[in-house]
Amino acid sequence: MDRYRAPALDKGLDILELLASVDGGLSQAEIAKRLGKSHNELYRMLNTLVRRGYVARDEGDRFSLTLKLFGLAHLHAPVRRMVSYATPMMRDLAQVTQQANQLVVFDRGSVVLIAQQEAPNYWGISIRMGSHVSLFDTGSGQVLLAFRPPEERLMMIAEHLNTGEEPSITPEFAARLDEIKARGYAIMPSIQIAAVMNLSAPVLRPDGRALAALTVPYVDLANVPDAPDMNETLDLIRATAARLSRLAGFDVAGQ
Repeated sequence: MDRYRAPALDKGLDILELLASVDGGLSQAEIAKRLGKSHNELYRMLNTLVRRGYVARDEGDRFSLTLKLFGLAHLHAPVRRMVSYATPMMRDLAQVTQQANQLVVFDRGSVVLIAQQEAPNYWGISIRMGSHVSLFDTGSGQVLLAFRPPEERLMMIAEHLNTGEEPSITPEFAARLDEIKARGYAIMPSIQIAAVMNLSAPVLRPDGRALAALTVPYVDLANVPDAPDMNETLDLIRATAARLSRLAGFDVAGQ
């Protein structure tokens, strides 16, 4: 089997596995010492991992894993299974609320729409499948941030901005995220479309981290007198997200 080894790939995987095993990151010297490699051997490999977004380098010249591997791991088979679970629930939610709804995940710096149900009537807000939406000024993005630990929030913001600069969160925005987590949902006017309220609830993993966000871009249906009001719609969203958490969260954790 030695004839088929790829030494450079081995080195890259050794670095990723080492960084995954520590908190707070490591300097290049510490990585070299732990792996028994020279600085020169690791310099180009670390630069490549940083350039490709798998590793982040802070101002103190310490290296740590980004969320890119997490995104890769959760965007394929587990997410497809989640969509298969979510589709009938989202269809039922659209029928009961008379509103469209969307499911989004965080993937490699972007908030990506992975499933959608249109409103059953001719009024409703739809977004193109696969669209990327804002992490900061959408209910979906804020829910995905709110239900992550503070250090993961910063990593997500760093990947989203992709500027190479140290990310930060203002006290006001941090308080907003903590408020969303405490009450269990986000409700905010749409920045993109007037007269739309974004109602978002998290789909949670068993450890309480957000795996996805379920959102209804709520519009007041004056011509549908029996349609649920905004508070009733929010309750229905949260119940659907909780059901999906019990199914998809367990499946992803156990796969």
